[in-house]
Amino acid sequence: MSTPAPAPEQPAPRKGWFLDISPLRESPAYARFWTSGVAGGIGTQLTAVAIGIHVYALSGSTIAVALVGGFALLPMIVMGVLGGTIVDAFDRRKVLIVASSISFVAPVGIAALAWFDVEQLWPYYVFTTLSSTIGSLVGAARFAIHPRLVERRLLPAVAAWSGLSAGLQVAVGPALAGVLVGTVGFAWTYTIDIGLFLIGFWGIVSLPPIRPEGSSRVGLTSLLEGIRFLRGAQNLRVAIALQIAAFAFGRSYAILPAVGALVVGGGAPTVGILAAAGAVGVILSGVLSGPFGRVRRHGRAIALATGANAIAVSAFGVLLLIFTATPRELDATTPELGVLLSLAGVIVVAGAADSIAGIFRTTMMQSATPDAVRGRLQGLFTLVLTAGPRVGDVFAGVLAAVVALWFPSLVGGLLIGAVALVLYRLRPGFRLYDAKEPVP
Repeated sequence: MSTPAPAPEQPAPRKGWFLDISPLRESPAYARFWTSGVAGGIGTQLTAVAIGIHVYALSGSTIAVALVGGFALLPMIVMGVLGGTIVDAFDRRKVLIVASSISFVAPVGIAALAWFDVEQLWPYYVFTTLSSTIGSLVGAARFAIHPRLVERRLLPAVAAWSGLSAGLQVAVGPALAGVLVGTVGFAWTYTIDIGLFLIGFWGIVSLPPIRPEGSSRVGLTSLLEGIRFLRGAQNLRVAIALQIAAFAFGRSYAILPAVGALVVGGGAPTVGILAAAGAVGVILSGVLSGPFGRVRRHGRAIALATGANAIAVSAFGVLLLIFTATPRELDATTPELGVLLSLAGVIVVAGAADSIAGIFRTTMMQSATPDAVRGRLQGLFTLVLTAGPRVGDVFAGVLAAVVALWFPSLVGGLLIGAVALVLYRLRPGFRLYDAKEPVP
């Protein structure tokens, strides 16, 4: 059954410190969907980091690495806008099957380029742009499906499981990329992504039909309805704006290859460790998410977590400034352990803070949004999730190349904190948002 009937009474929030396993136990379809999504997401993250290392090895330029995401921005904007109307108009399972089938071209194409030792950058940009563009539609459908697989009382736990899934993906994927690139090379690394993609596809095919509850059509009228809803949803707009700020000013992935080469040493494995460090924080926050179900002031929780993320991002920039100002001899094969641990430590804190904000943000969006427009809202938000990091990569990569390696993180953290403070003070409805009476 794709749309469970709501419980007549809402049980008391579950007590305890650890992640609530009720969604997996009560919904086998959600359990399969979640498990396969982790596998597919690990493959996506594996290739994303491997591409960055590969492009940097071919070009020696952080700007070239930033363009891996930069070229995808416009197509992702178009798909993010249209994707939500598609999700609301058709069976969401069928949308995922078709979109994933198209997206499968990307990992196969990237692997072929590596096996044939193609050194031109533009083919890699083409396939990563295809993957990112279709990924906007896939992401919109996946998140809109979650409330149809579980009861509303389980949405906070589902949000925590989604955060844990994201953490596992960005922890295992980048770390695996660093190990595989350094041992078996780029071609085998990309080929492994193909196998992981197929596991993710299995979870989609095994879903029950998830037909739209309302009558919606793909087109401008449907899109305008979604925009009108978001225009009147002040709390959701603030939550999304804080996520945009965190992505646009707090990303460091584009500069990590340079950090590994110029600050830490150790080659590709160092880049993989740094890229995965944020996911360690995400995983820890997800595993210890038990108390989050008892928090009612979600707006306040999002603002506090965003502020903590801002402090950690700026701390990363300060550490880079200190380490780059200190003359040292780096080893291309062995990292400086103290430098690596300190940089990874602040990334762990940033990842945990961003994950906590994301758990409350996702719960707010899924509980306060009617199912009839959930796909369109998720399409716009998935645009933020997919395009936002690319904007952040461009911000970090360009500023690092033009000013200094430490500059984008230090300034970015200050900008995140300023945005969070201003919005929190100007929007009293967001400050007072009560999860017991969700108002979009």
